Amino acid sequence: CRSASDDILRFAPPRSSRDFRQISSDFPRNSSKKVYRVEDRMPQTSFKTAAMNLFTAASLLLLAASYTEAFTTTFHEPATSSVPKSPPLSRFPITALAKPSRTLSPRFSSAAAAAGADASAAFSVDEPTKTLTKQQKRIQQIKSEGGPLAFNTKYGALNPFAIYYGLTAIGLGLVWFMALTIMQLFYKVTGDRIDKRRRIPVFLSHVWGTLLMALTGCFPKIENREIIRDFHKSGRKAMFVSNHNSWMDIPFIGHTIGWHNYKFVAKKELEKVPILGKAIMVSKNVCVDRSDRKSQLMTLKQGMKWLDDGVNLCTFPEGTRSRSNRLMPFMGGAFKMAQKAGAPVVPISIVGASKVMPSHWMFPYRPARNICKVVVHEPVESVNKTEEELNSEVREKIIEGLPEEQRPLQ
Repeated sequence: CRSASDDILRFAPPRSSRDFRQISSDFPRNSSKKVYRVEDRMPQTSFKTAAMNLFTAASLLLLAASYTEAFTTTFHEPATSSVPKSPPLSRFPITALAKPSRTLSPRFSSAAAAAGADASAAFSVDEPTKTLTKQQKRIQQIKSEGGPLAFNTKYGALNPFAIYYGLTAIGLGLVWFMALTIMQLFYKVTGDRIDKRRRIPVFLSHVWGTLLMALTGCFPKIENREIIRDFHKSGRKAMFVSNHNSWMDIPFIGHTIGWHNYKFVAKKELEKVPILGKAIMVSKNVCVDRSDRKSQLMTLKQGMKWLDDGVNLCTFPEGTRSRSNRLMPFMGGAFKMAQKAGAPVVPISIVGASKVMPSHWMFPYRPARNICKVVVHEPVESVNKTEEELNSEVREKIIEGLPEEQRPLQ
């Protein structure tokens, strides 16, 4: 044994493992000297074993050369080949084993071809296709609609015009809110003995909507306005129903009815919207809780009472905004009110509101002038008609005024 120091210790080879343990115990455990066992003789290898080892090594080298040739041929075929394009050879370290030979032995030619085909099929990788996420698609859509300065937020998309519209609406809305608060205190003090039909809050709301559309250029074009004028001259009250696919439908239908008293039949969730919720409550609009059957019955009675008292009603029979911009099925509540009260139904078709303010925008991203249109249809009488017949007739008239992209799919 040779130690780390300059001392050389000589000893006879141990006869057994016991002698080896005895010799090892003579060294201190914390010593840096190591003991190495030296075999007294090397094992002898026969000529037959050496020959077999040499034959095995040669076979492995030949097989490696065959597979390397197969991979090289497969991955470097001309462009006219039907075999799909695969990754470069640098991804397969097998090419470093041996230099590919251009002349293959017949013994390995078929195996190499089969191996090459299998390898090509196993390792072929298609070209990566760039897929956009839902958020990226939405951003592209917002940019295409609102211009390069448009951006998305948690509450909807915005661009410079939408910001201007929002600031104008909020600025006018603060004045509107203060006026509504004063009227709310007034009705509380007078005990609702003055202005029982709540005409003043509706007037204030109409002023806010008219000023907002005038300052932002959002007045829609109204077709058949004379139908509304003649109906108001008759002194009758009606249920105004319209399609609904944008927030702009609310000021549009108010502008179409004009400076008259009307109430909206709206979902109860709108009472939580700032300023708008105050206007809904002070004006005593008809709110329905769609999850409560009792609330639906109370809504029906309240709506019939407003019609009997000579107040117009407005509603969107679809129940919510259409995300696809196509007309959705109608609910029967509005037609039941009109049928029970014997009031006519005035169909209204609103065209292009989603082109100004889609559902994913916080405010309109461009003016509605020369884009949006409101089509007024002749009133449909509810007397001697069932709710289903009234629903079907009104729906057909609304569809007549809609363009093809807003009509329901057959």
